[in-house]
Amino acid sequence: MKLLLVSFLVLIIDQLSKFYIKGLSIPFINFSHSGLPQSRSIPVIDHLFYITHVENPGIAFGIDLGPDFKTVISVITILATLGLLIYFFRIKEKNFTMRFSVALIFGGALGNLTDRMFYGLIYGYGGILSGHVVDFLDIRLFAFFLLNKTYGVYVFNLADVAITCGVIILIYMLMRKKKLTREEISEIESTAA
Repeated sequence: MKLLLVSFLVLIIDQLSKFYIKGLSIPFINFSHSGLPQSRSIPVIDHLFYITHVENPGIAFGIDLGPDFKTVISVITILATLGLLIYFFRIKEKNFTMRFSVALIFGGALGNLTDRMFYGLIYGYGGILSGHVVDFLDIRLFAFFLLNKTYGVYVFNLADVAITCGVIILIYMLMRKKKLTREEISEIESTAA
């Protein structure tokens, strides 16, 4: 289960990056970092990549179903994360790449779950399960403005990157396994004929 260290490394890096962007104050050790104000952008590559502090109170792509669904979304996230952990232990005999992909997904899920569970308490704007997910990696591909809304701008965080990479690797491994199975069936059919 050494690969769980990958999950916790993703969690730690994700949380440190979010605290750096959002800011953090720990009075009892006299530590304070102001962070980047919300909606402020720092260009890294003009017209393509920025660091922008955005807080997502809802689910993926900034979809906000309102405060009534906040607890439901958080509970679903907790259950999905627990499901990932159970799946991780169930595939302990599978190959390294498959387990690594699930470790990335689990670490990213833990990162965003931490925001949802505790940021409302840490930053004083709500209780447990009322936190907003902090996003800051701002990619602007083919951005355009239509009907009072900007499209083609994607703001995400390192947890999202880990989840996306893990899902891509997992899909590749599953497709590869399916292809091998088809080849094995064809080989068996040809030898039987």
